[in-house]
Amino acid sequence: MAERPQGTHVGRVVRTERLTPHMQRVVLSGEGLDRFDAGTYTDHYVKLLFPADGVTYPVPFDLATIRATMPREQWPAVRTYSVRSWDPQTRELVLDFVLHGDTGLAAQWSVRARPGDLLRFGGPGGAYAPDPKADRHLLAGDESALPAIAASVERLPWDAVHVALVEVEGPADEQDIPGITWVHRGNAPVGSALVPAVLGLPVPEGDVQAFVHGEAGFVKELRRYLRVERGIPRERLSISGYWRLGHNEDGWQASKREWNARIEAEQEPA
Repeated sequence: MAERPQGTHVGRVVRTERLTPHMQRVVLSGEGLDRFDAGTYTDHYVKLLFPADGVTYPVPFDLATIRATMPREQWPAVRTYSVRSWDPQTRELVLDFVLHGDTGLAAQWSVRARPGDLLRFGGPGGAYAPDPKADRHLLAGDESALPAIAASVERLPWDAVHVALVEVEGPADEQDIPGITWVHRGNAPVGSALVPAVLGLPVPEGDVQAFVHGEAGFVKELRRYLRVERGIPRERLSISGYWRLGHNEDGWQASKREWNARIEAEQEPA
């Protein structure tokens, strides 16, 4: 079960970087991160809070109080992002944002962010980290899962047997991250290259731990394959949809728990 985010923090932008045509990096630091800590899991995530236009929130900031006393249209918009890295020595938090043209509240904020800008967020939450006792590791996802997959690969023991597949649009979206195999979909739908790449792998043997995240449609297909056809125990699977085509985060988060529960019930081996 995922560890739920606790408390809110305020990060100050210290630098930004365009990593690829479709990914922007923002590094946060400052005194507002004095109570922040991460590192137990490699899929740590934070809940970014973007204020509604023209709204001033009470001080001290308390999200529960805001939701209890203010109209819903004045609540901060919440967007969930994986932690790419956290350095407890420099107290720098690295977040990577997938860019989709001129859309996306958080993505557009990341492009406009400048040193000194402030960002409030809750967290971290998380639940997964590679088990060094596993015989084999499978990690697969689209761009949205890249931060967590990269952090996981970097945590693996040097002699761990693993396959890490990340689907991106094309070669320009690859990053120099050892241990990751890139899969290109071109202009095809998300998951159209990743699913056959996973299904084409040799049948895993022994104790397999799998991490599969990204667009909910292909995640559903790969969960059925890994859980039903390959019989990987539920407790060895970290698998969930980070997002869903045709849904913004507000709509997806409202239905995600029910959707996941239904898929798990449908896909349990007989």
